[in-house]
Amino acid sequence: MNDAFDVVTLGEAMMMLVAAQPGPLEQVDTFHKRTAGAETNVAIGLARLGLKVGWGSRLGQDSMGRYLLASIQGEGVDCSHVSLVPGERTGMLFKGQVLDGSDPPIEYHRAGSAASRMAPADVDPAWLLSARHLHATGVFAAVSADSFQVTRQTMRLMRDAGRTVSFDPNLRPTLWASTDAMRAGIHELAALADWVLPGLEEGRLLTGSQQPESIARFYLDLGASVVVVKLGPDGAYYDDGSRRGYVPASPVERVIDTVGAGDGFAVGVISGLLEGRDLPHAVARGAWIGARAVQVLGDTEGLPTRAVLVQAGLS
Repeated sequence: MNDAFDVVTLGEAMMMLVAAQPGPLEQVDTFHKRTAGAETNVAIGLARLGLKVGWGSRLGQDSMGRYLLASIQGEGVDCSHVSLVPGERTGMLFKGQVLDGSDPPIEYHRAGSAASRMAPADVDPAWLLSARHLHATGVFAAVSADSFQVTRQTMRLMRDAGRTVSFDPNLRPTLWASTDAMRAGIHELAALADWVLPGLEEGRLLTGSQQPESIARFYLDLGASVVVVKLGPDGAYYDDGSRRGYVPASPVERVIDTVGAGDGFAVGVISGLLEGRDLPHAVARGAWIGARAVQVLGDTEGLPTRAVLVQAGLS
């Protein structure tokens, strides 16, 4: 099989305005423009490591949409299946600055965005199947009923075609109608994935289990072949049904901003497994990239190039 892409992903990108100084958002006068989006963070991270990556979406034909498209293309991500739609809006968000490692204040303006109107008919199956792997998250699935259908359809199509699928629950409870709806939707999607990557608190909320071992077992029983439970400063736990164990976290002198750490972790695990590395190595790579992500203000500044990965001995 001669694949055009190593990985494809679909999702919403938003323009992010990051506060230039700490304090309540309403008191901040200066912001820095950045890209945001769980799926595009992963796409950018994988492209920096030299993988062939495609991203599909819809953006408004506005200044924000043009900025996002140029920025993501500039990272080497194929955006040939991203539409700039006249008359529709691109989502955006404001993100505060914190210096103590706590979660920053975030204010979203994404309702009714162009990406939220993406429907299954907008996906080109031939383009999708030209990749050997699909990465999906629970963020895009929660944006609208249409985006949930897109996520489910693409995961099923790739799985049925024998491609691999990774899924990060990446919970955004405010986007779901209820906690029960969120659990049902996330479990339905997780059942279509080969590699499931929940955080510990996410896994506890979704499964009712408290320990990483039992959370991993839950998703293995749903049909996953690999589960990696992110444990934050305690590293990660992995289980593929035959091999299981813990990988320690990479040391961090100072946590600046935890947003994007899970996406960085996914970059490490996905790239490692697609390159044929064993599971502990892939998880260690994920933990190292996740640690880099928490030491910067933006979502993608900490994502390494292949040269940096080689220098760290994790290539």
